[in-house]
Amino acid sequence: MKVHLRMLGCRLNQSEIDTMARQLQQQGHEIVESPDEADQVIVNTCAVTAEAVRAGRQMIRGINRTNPNAEITVTGCHAQIAPDQIAVLPGVAHVVDNEAKMGIVPMITGQPIPNYDREPLELDETRPGASHHTRAFVKVQDGCDNACTFCVTTVARGAGRSRDADGVLAEINALYASGYQEIVLTGVHLGSYGYDQGDQDGLMHLVERILAETDVPRVRLSSLEPWDLSTGFFDLWQDSRLCPHLHLPLQSGCDATLKRMRRHTNQAAFRAIVQEARDKIPDVRITSDVIVGFPGETDEEFAVSEAFIHEMAFAGLHVFRYSVRPGTPAARMKNHVSKAKKKARSEALRDHAQSAEATFAQQFAHQSRPILWEQVTGANDTGFINTGYTDNYIRVQAIYPRPLTNHITPAILGTYENGMVNATPVIE
Repeated sequence: MKVHLRMLGCRLNQSEIDTMARQLQQQGHEIVESPDEADQVIVNTCAVTAEAVRAGRQMIRGINRTNPNAEITVTGCHAQIAPDQIAVLPGVAHVVDNEAKMGIVPMITGQPIPNYDREPLELDETRPGASHHTRAFVKVQDGCDNACTFCVTTVARGAGRSRDADGVLAEINALYASGYQEIVLTGVHLGSYGYDQGDQDGLMHLVERILAETDVPRVRLSSLEPWDLSTGFFDLWQDSRLCPHLHLPLQSGCDATLKRMRRHTNQAAFRAIVQEARDKIPDVRITSDVIVGFPGETDEEFAVSEAFIHEMAFAGLHVFRYSVRPGTPAARMKNHVSKAKKKARSEALRDHAQSAEATFAQQFAHQSRPILWEQVTGANDTGFINTGYTDNYIRVQAIYPRPLTNHITPAILGTYENGMVNATPVIE
């Protein structure tokens, strides 16, 4: 069977698609790049914004136009919230909720899933992983108990719940045996890992076990809510295998807005966390998420938020315009912000984000950093154009006489241009 996989949204969705790809390949099925080659298509949708919902529906229609004979299975947050709206789209054969999504592969193939430790995935030499990633996203947690007023995730994903640590370790060891050089721990509310099992320091304990009981060269953490981090959490980075990269969602830099959002932080607490991270993790890259135009966000509140964002000197920033999500408390709030103001505020912060990303990257010019080379994007007369990421997640490219895909090598960083640093590999 030939299967095409698509996703929108967060790293958790990417993790789930990567897992489905590995399961399908373990069963002997082929993952194809284009839907026109597929017998089956799986789409993992997102509902975090109205734009994400529209994009998902457009994606499904486009797949059906490309290949009207393929059966489409749709899952993810939009499928969870609006299954009837998804079911009537052309080509959709199955709509699967989030609770059942990891049973999609056996559902469409009629075959059981082999155990990770019994049958590690055999990988292609140059492009590890069915989804063509050299890093694997490992889902360790799902659901969220935060109930931020703007977020539909609690409705779509349910209460927080954690995977068994032994299962996580077995998966990571199998992925490393399969050739992956980096794993990224993901979850809807990653920092709450272990809470449902009575361990308030669960994520710290899980990372300690990963570092002690696996040999994967790189471990990276995805998004962490700033209020979840235990005392001593940043001491984990004394192990150099833990990548110096933190994504700490802020959402607003104004305390009044944060209170309406029901975020469990404020300027003082967030500032303290960022400072502690920078004190304890050399060369750490700190990135964040920000929502502009939340209901009631006045010009004065945005100015406060913008000033705080500049103060934090993030190395990267995801900027979202507030989008009404039906069923959330924010949807019922008064004083919604006009589209024009949301657009202007978004553009201002995105301009700042581009400048901040360049500033962070440029401080490492002429320094050596380890690069995980992820793919070859082309070639010229002098060699192959290899691209990859530093441990602190600076995107780099280098021309070298041979492909470096899925190798970690040191490289001297150079100039930053168009979102990427030119580098010179140092290989004996």
